[in-house]
Amino acid sequence: MPDSADVFSQDGYRCRLAWGWRGAREAAARGDIVVIVDVLRFSSAVATAVEFGVRVFPCEMHSDVAGLARAHGAIGAGRSSAERRDGAYSLSPRTFVDAAPGSKVVLPSLNGAMCSIRAGEAPHAFAASLLNASAVAAEVTRLREITRLGVTVVACGERWRDDNEDGALRFAVEDYIGAGAVLSRISAERSPEAAVCAAAFEGSRGDIAELLWECASGRELRAMGLGEDVIDCARVDVFDVVPVLRGGWYVPN
Repeated sequence: MPDSADVFSQDGYRCRLAWGWRGAREAAARGDIVVIVDVLRFSSAVATAVEFGVRVFPCEMHSDVAGLARAHGAIGAGRSSAERRDGAYSLSPRTFVDAAPGSKVVLPSLNGAMCSIRAGEAPHAFAASLLNASAVAAEVTRLREITRLGVTVVACGERWRDDNEDGALRFAVEDYIGAGAVLSRISAERSPEAAVCAAAFEGSRGDIAELLWECASGRELRAMGLGEDVIDCARVDVFDVVPVLRGGWYVPN
């Protein structure tokens, strides 16, 4: 019997869709160009931060953020918007709009940061959101033409709060749409999974703001008083920035 990892690997296709921590790790091990998509809100925050001149160090949710910040001469972001103080940063993209260019921020996240860390060994790793999907796709297409590497777009997904029979990873429609926004613009032979994801974006692009507002993650953020973040993250192609992971930091490409 073939190994299940081989059966479900989308072998033979140069452009793939993957999910979560394992998807990021396996794509990096394969030597693919990796694109991390966590629309609500990690990759949207990274895109905004880098657009405004901030370098971002992704870290695990339960890391010693303050210690990492001291070690890197950076500012530690709050783990939630509730922890934010005046002049500080969080996963809210809006907290980076008035940032001082050249700032360095350590940003914890359960999904996007964890996937970024697992993609760290990839030859090229980028952060994409709806905000900068076309810019990232254009750079990935350019790199593919030079290197002939495969591409994996990783929809980070969410995590269930409790253990259950389906495991920890929870489907996140906003990440599926965000991944589709990137995949729809990459000129490479797509796996069926990637092709359907791209089609999902194309079919919903006129309703993206409403979909994010009403999806489970959007409702969760709204219940926390963060509806403005949902609105902000639903904008498409407002930035040309391409955050690339270099030496553990997201910086401009």
